[in-house]
Amino acid sequence: MAESVAQAVGAILPTLAGGRFARLPFALRFWDGSVLPASRAGGVDLGTVDVGRRAIGQLLHQPNQLGLSRAFISGQLRFDGPIREVLARRSDFDGVALTPRELATIAALAVRLAGVDAVRPSLVPEAEMRARGRRHSLLRDRRSVRHHYDVSNAFYRQLLGPTMVYSCGYFADPDESLDAAQERKLERICRKLRLQAGERFLDIGCGWGSLAIHAAREHGVRAVGITLSEPQAQLARARAAEAGVADRVEIRVADYRETRDGPYDKIASIGMVEHVGLAQMDAYAATIAGLLRPGGLALNHGITRLFSQHPAGPKSLIQRYVFPDGEILPLEQMLGPLRAAGLEPRDVESMREHYALTLWRWVDNLTANRDAAIAEIGIERTRVWDLYMTGSALAFEDGDIDIYQTLLAKPGADPGLPLVRDDLRD
Repeated sequence: MAESVAQAVGAILPTLAGGRFARLPFALRFWDGSVLPASRAGGVDLGTVDVGRRAIGQLLHQPNQLGLSRAFISGQLRFDGPIREVLARRSDFDGVALTPRELATIAALAVRLAGVDAVRPSLVPEAEMRARGRRHSLLRDRRSVRHHYDVSNAFYRQLLGPTMVYSCGYFADPDESLDAAQERKLERICRKLRLQAGERFLDIGCGWGSLAIHAAREHGVRAVGITLSEPQAQLARARAAEAGVADRVEIRVADYRETRDGPYDKIASIGMVEHVGLAQMDAYAATIAGLLRPGGLALNHGITRLFSQHPAGPKSLIQRYVFPDGEILPLEQMLGPLRAAGLEPRDVESMREHYALTLWRWVDNLTANRDAAIAEIGIERTRVWDLYMTGSALAFEDGDIDIYQTLLAKPGADPGLPLVRDDLRD
C-alpha cells in the first residue's frame, strides 16, 4: 500500500523545531484525503485543518506569519472547526523557527508526495498590499489607508451595524448590544471634551462621520471631520444631511498634516493614531497642539502595545493585509510626544475589555452576513477579516494590546474641567 501524505507528515513532524510539532491540538487533513489525528492529550481537539497541495509552497517560501496568512487567505489552509479556538493556541508555537536543513527536508518530502509544483510559491493573494515609496509620506499614507477603507461602504455597514463606528464601544455590561455601546462611547467622548454649543470641533480620522454628526446634533458644535477615504467622506456627508446637521458638519478629504485652519476649541482623534507611526508622532502631536486654542481640550483614542516586545513586522498579516505601515506603540511613546508638544494629559482611561467585546460583536456580524460579505468584497478579503478580527479580539483579551483614551488640555487658559468627573457616569 502506498504511503499516505498523513503517514509521511506524521513521521517527520516530531523531528522539526525540537519536537514542537509532535503534539498538535488539531487534526490535519491532506489533499489525498488522509488525516493526521490531533493529539488527544488533555482532551484537546480543535477540529480539523485542511491542507491544500500548494500550502506547503507558501510556507516554504515564507516560513512565518506571512506564509500562514497567504495559505489561509488563498484557501490552501482551511479550518472546519472554530477559528477562535485554533488562534487561541497560537502561543503554543511562539518562537518556532525552522532551520535551512529542516526546510530542505520538508521541500524534498513535498516534491515526493505532490510533485515539484507543490514547492513553487503560489500567486500572492490580491488582497495583499506591500506599501511603496517613502514611508509615511502623504502619498504613501493615502494609499495605505485607502487599502483598508476604500473596500465597500456596504460591507462596513454589514460589519459595524447602523452606527457605522469603527472603534471600540463602551459597554455597560457584557451582554449589551453593540449599537448601545457605540452610542454610549460617542456621548462619552463628547462629555469628556466638555463640548458646548457653537464651539469649533475637529474630528481627525472621522470615518463615516458618526462622531461629528453626534457632536453637532446632540451638543450643537460646528464640526469638521477629515478622512483620507473619498468613499467614507461621501457617505459621511450623506449621513450628516440625513441627520439634519449638514449645515454644521463639514467633511473633508485631507491628511491631518494638511489641516491648518485652527484654532479649534476641541479636537478628537479616534482610532487614527495607529496610522501615524513613531517617526511622525512629533509632527502629529505638534499639529494637534497647533490647531487647538489655549484652554482647549483634545482626546486621543488609540491602541497600544502592553507586553509584546516587538511591533508587527513587515511580514505579518496586519502589515500586508490590514493596516500597511500601521504602528502600535507603547503608551509612553504615544504620550511623550503629546506632552513635548505642550499638551497636558488630564485623564487616561484603558478600554481593553471594551474592545474585545466590540470585536466579538463584529465577528458575529461577519458570520451572520458572510454570504453578503463575500459577494461585496470577495472571499479573500473576507478571510482576511476572519483572521484579523479574531486574532485582535484574543490579543485584547490576553492583554497583549490595550487601548487608551487620553484627554489633553492646552495651557494658556482654564480648560473648564470639574474637580470630580461625576457627569461621565450614565
